[in-house]
This record gives sequence, structure tokens and C-alpha cells, in this order.
Amino acid sequence: MSHLTSTEIAGRIEDLYGAPLADLEAHAQDQPPGMLSALLGMHDDLALAERSIDFHRDHLARLIHPERQMGRYEVSHLLDGARRLAEAVAVRDVQAKSVAAVLQSLARVPAPTPAPPTPSPSVPAPPLPAQSTARSR
Repeated sequence: MSHLTSTEIAGRIEDLYGAPLADLEAHAQDQPPGMLSALLGMHDDLALAERSIDFHRDHLARLIHPERQMGRYEVSHLLDGARRLAEAVAVRDVQAKSVAAVLQSLARVPAPTPAPPTPSPSVPAPPLPAQSTARSR
């Protein structure tokens, strides 16, 4: 299953709001909490999960290095590292799925187009003289 990365999410947020992420983060700090701050928080959580995956993957790679001896102590660290990596992947998957769903539900609203000039109301035609049914003399 393919997931959006934090970099792709950042690009989609920038496209949605029409500004660079750094500018949006600065703007969000001066505003009450809203959709922008929620999206930025979700992006930060996704980026943190990705960094955690990298860290735990690198840690496991060091533990299983071919020249390294494996004893009881190392096996427990290997199992713990694998568990932590799995947790980081699960967090990343949930964060990516959530923020992608929110972004998909949002769309940039086009700038309002100026309304065409409304024609002035036409002047009503003068009333026709009432015709009498009585005979004239």
C-alpha cells in the first residue's frame, strides 16, 4: 500500500493554501486553532513518524551487521528494535491515511469572479386608459 510522504503532504498543503509551508506555519501561530493548524500538526506527526522509522531501521541494521556477534543481550535489543520499527510504521500509516483523507475532502476555493453588471430595471409602461363599457353620447 502506497502512502504519501510528509514531503508530498507538505506540497499538497502548500497547493491548497497557496503559500510555502514556512509561511503557513508562521501565519497559523497568529491565528486561533483551525483547519490549517490541524493540517500542519498532522504533517508534523507524519514527519516525526518517518524520522522514527529511519532511526529504528538504522538501529536494526547496526544490530544485524554481519561482523557483529549475536548473543542474548543483542537478541533482546533486536526484538525491541523490530517492535519499535513496527510501531513507527503503524503510526506513519495512520497519519498518512488521515491527513490524505482530510486533504482530499478539501479543495481550494477559486477567487470570486466579479458579478456581471445587473441591468437597471426597466421603466414600467404607462398604464393604458381604462375603457368604459358605457356608450358615449
